[in-house]
Amino acid sequence: MPSTEHEMPLEFLRNRPELAALLLERSFGVCVPDYDETRLASGDCTDNQPKEYRPDGVVVLTNAGIDRLAVVAEVQRTKDERKRYSWPVYLATLRARLQCPALLLVMCPDETTAKWAGEPIDMGHPGWHLVPLVLGEQRIPVVTSVDEAVAVPELAILSALAHGGEVKETLVACAEALESVPADLFRLYYDFVATALSGAARRNWDELMRTTERYQSDFARKYVSIGEAQGEARGEAKGEAKS
Repeated sequence: MPSTEHEMPLEFLRNRPELAALLLERSFGVCVPDYDETRLASGDCTDNQPKEYRPDGVVVLTNAGIDRLAVVAEVQRTKDERKRYSWPVYLATLRARLQCPALLLVMCPDETTAKWAGEPIDMGHPGWHLVPLVLGEQRIPVVTSVDEAVAVPELAILSALAHGGEVKETLVACAEALESVPADLFRLYYDFVATALSGAARRNWDELMRTTERYQSDFARKYVSIGEAQGEARGEAKGEAKS
């Protein structure tokens, strides 16, 4: 079963597909094409052979209804040499199906895996090497602006996880972003932050929660209200089933 650490970055992309474009621009300096819409696309890259090829996620940038760029998003937590053969398949298949350029964005939680994932893949053809765009901690943007955090909470969370040990302002921005998200996302995002933070970032977060009365009361109130809403929903469902 996929872990929370694997699934949450993909959940961020599902909830905010334009996050892929922001990461490409800010972390790698990629000049993405003009777009007026982002959408999730099928990641089915299965060919006629029994083996199935399916990336973790695919985001497509479109403009005036035309696909301009496909972003294959992979979350890689450990080294896996098989990916050096499947990643090129994802790109080639989606490029042919959507008839637009395709990029590979690999998100890695630790620098050792990130270094491995970023090694060029020799495709065998002269002069053809695939160099994955790897998003390790060092490449995640530092978000300290509350306005920016509220505008893109998912980016603020990634920033806090990567830089919260050294830049406490990223944790403040993350907390403000959590306050702004809808109730159905608050508990999911808050629980992820509370469990994924470690080391100095974890200690800084605990201190922020302990010393800031507003966060204590607001977050607690949200938890209670969400729990009550879920309890009422379960009660109504049981009542309907009994009837």
